[in-house]
Amino acid sequence: MTSVYQQDGQLPAAVPGPVRTRVDLHTTLPGELAEEVERRLLFVSAEISGFQLIVENGAVVGAVLESDAPLDRASLAEKINRVVDGDVRDQRTTLPKVVWTSPHEHTTEEGTFELLHRSGMVGAARDGLVALGEPLLSLLDHLDNAVKGLLRQDFAPVEFRYPTLISTQAMEATGYLASFPHHLMFVTRLHNDIDVYQEFQRSHEERGLDSTVLDSCRNVDYCLPPTMCYHTFDQYRDRTLPAEGLHVVTAKGKAFRFEAGYATSLERLWDFTIREIVFMGEREEVLAARRRFMQRTFAFIEDLGLAGFCEVGNDPFFGGPDTSTRIWSQKLMELKYELRIPVAPERTVAAASFNFHDDLFGEKFGIGYGPDATVRSACVGFGLERLAYAFLCRHGLDVDAWPASVRAGVQALSGI
Repeated sequence: MTSVYQQDGQLPAAVPGPVRTRVDLHTTLPGELAEEVERRLLFVSAEISGFQLIVENGAVVGAVLESDAPLDRASLAEKINRVVDGDVRDQRTTLPKVVWTSPHEHTTEEGTFELLHRSGMVGAARDGLVALGEPLLSLLDHLDNAVKGLLRQDFAPVEFRYPTLISTQAMEATGYLASFPHHLMFVTRLHNDIDVYQEFQRSHEERGLDSTVLDSCRNVDYCLPPTMCYHTFDQYRDRTLPAEGLHVVTAKGKAFRFEAGYATSLERLWDFTIREIVFMGEREEVLAARRRFMQRTFAFIEDLGLAGFCEVGNDPFFGGPDTSTRIWSQKLMELKYELRIPVAPERTVAAASFNFHDDLFGEKFGIGYGPDATVRSACVGFGLERLAYAFLCRHGLDVDAWPASVRAGVQALSGI
């Protein structure tokens, strides 16, 4: 593989396609950590449009980077090694712990999104934004209703509809700004001053809209929410919940996370729909609620005829001095489980996650439980587009061929 590269790391000019540059790690990395590198590589630089890891003898030794123009190889090598050394190298290489596996066979095929596009069920757009049409819309609603039905079998949830925006003050309290800066999406506006408005009008008329407009924007009080549960914790800020059992809150809404690279599908979006459930109460009761709802979810996935598994997971912490320690702590304490469902012969997506926060958000938001305790919490989140896409990858686009319960629910919602 290395023989096709010149000394400067660039491919010969005659080779068609994007510019390819080889960057080596200064020390090899165990192959078991390859996925952790892949989760971060496109965030290293906006110049990187694609990549392929170089694995030799079971170890990651470098990467071939794709770009539209020649790259500064030395600069990229420094950045990549900095990220690998800071976020990945000290992670422990343990096999993922699987807590459930579907009995159904993995029988998906490539090309489902292309079929969706040709059928008119989706309208492809750029930057991880996709328009959805029927019957996909009704499938999302049916799956969401089914999840709420699962929840109501054991709990009495309170439902809210939250605003699209969330305050950066709330986001700072969650710790998200420090842990996941690569996913943040801020909202701003022109500073409310007549001089600013008129100067913007003049400059826009002369040269159109460009990044200089940010010089006239001073407001960073709000951003787009990456999930719904942060709204819930902010809503209950500085309140004391009565120690009378479990408090369950659920909400569906739009969540937003910047992604540096995109597959043309519903697998990775800037703008997606999430159904979130928050359990708040005493520690053991919260953990028991998470376990009980996980079992309900696994049975639901089996009823849908979907393959998949649930394993101990970790969040993509990025750029912090204690990233490896936090990831190991998550895995060791089994704070996060991910439900993964196939969308292609060799690829799965995380369609849901089951997370235990202990007293983290209770402390950060000052939420009490009874006269002298801090509330413990857990949350469950379903990515509805991912769940629906995994369903279509398994059952196809013909509504008449779908499982009877889903077909009836979708037809009732859509009128098809």
